[in-house]
Amino acid sequence: MKARLLLTLAAISFAAPVLMAEDPMKAVKVDQIVWQDDQFTKGMKYAVLIGDPSKPEMVVTRVKVPPNCKIALHTHPWSEVITVLSGSLGNASSDTDEGEMLPAGSVLAMPANHPHRVWTTDQETVFQFAYTGPFDMIYVNPADDPRKKTQ
Repeated sequence: MKARLLLTLAAISFAAPVLMAEDPMKAVKVDQIVWQDDQFTKGMKYAVLIGDPSKPEMVVTRVKVPPNCKIALHTHPWSEVITVLSGSLGNASSDTDEGEMLPAGSVLAMPANHPHRVWTTDQETVFQFAYTGPFDMIYVNPADDPRKKTQ
């Protein structure tokens, strides 16, 4: 019993510095945001604010969508929460669903594997979304996947 207690205390003493080395609080100021060009959608930019999209961890990404942009019907293997920061974002659950426009300030929560398509009108739209990675995007119609089109 005493030996087990000593081993447990020893394990905690070695683990504590590692656990404490990670600061769980992170602030990202607007002037620290690094925008990247999306390689598949002309004019779209994104910035990963928190997390690593290739890992199974919480990720927050901000996206700038150019005017008159359409992203075909797709799903994600994770739930997501989208907040429209500026402009307006169209959202529909199918190719036949007319959908709705979400103005700045709107929040949209979608369950994992929910088909949806998004679009913008005549102005740039900025939205932010949060999810638990790793990132994946599965187009309902594989022919719509810009990653598979020759450039």
